Amino acid sequence: MEYRGSQFYDRKEQFANYTARRGMPENANDTLEEPIIWEMAGEVKGFSVLDIGCGDAQFGRKLLDAGAGKYTGMEGSQNMYGLAVQSLQEVADRGNAIFTTIEDWVAAENRAEADAAIAEKDAGSYDLVISRLVLHYLEDLAPLFTKIYEILKPGGRFIFSIEHPVITSTLQPSGIRTNWIVDQYFVPGYRTQEWMGGPVMKYHRTVEDYFQTACRAGFKVSNLRESKPVRERFIHEETYERRLRIPLFLFMELTKNSSESR
Repeated sequence: MEYRGSQFYDRKEQFANYTARRGMPENANDTLEEPIIWEMAGEVKGFSVLDIGCGDAQFGRKLLDAGAGKYTGMEGSQNMYGLAVQSLQEVADRGNAIFTTIEDWVAAENRAEADAAIAEKDAGSYDLVISRLVLHYLEDLAPLFTKIYEILKPGGRFIFSIEHPVITSTLQPSGIRTNWIVDQYFVPGYRTQEWMGGPVMKYHRTVEDYFQTACRAGFKVSNLRESKPVRERFIHEETYERRLRIPLFLFMELTKNSSESR
């Protein structure tokens, strides 16, 4: 059976493998993805932050430690949500996690509990919305981007990371590769990958697709990054050299019109 998004992390074997993977030295999240997210986010003091697909919410703790005023994490995996609640226990006055899938949050007609927790009823509630390595699991981004635009304050930003489209267009199994075969790049759709001991479905779309979806939602694309490695973040030269070969992640920073009224 193939799994999509949050379902994948509720499988016992895959959840254990994921946890072990994140603890490995020189993992791509710690050496490539998270540092760039921080660089793009910049100063967050006093910010109200929504984290879409927050995982264990450890990043939320770091945001609060960096001075964020309020943090809300949204998570659709029961396993991850449990970890997120634990991560935020000591900062419950400023940080909380809610259990909902992104699809349910965007589409559900009756989401009073989620609305109250996310405080989205007041348009323009958030200074910053973040989504890390989540959007490539979703088929339709347009309604999500529109919703995020609505809940951001004027001038607010949406920063996200995804698996780079040259990765999601590569149909080879995961693992240490010596080459990457990009195929059907301009054909969007779900593609199955063997990852962490099980099949997972990821939705491939092009860089242009992400750009155009952002623009149609009203955003200005204010920054774009491609996970270029920095030597000082790696212990071994071999790992650094391997990360120079191909971009693993794509990052975009989207900004809401600062003159738009609430």
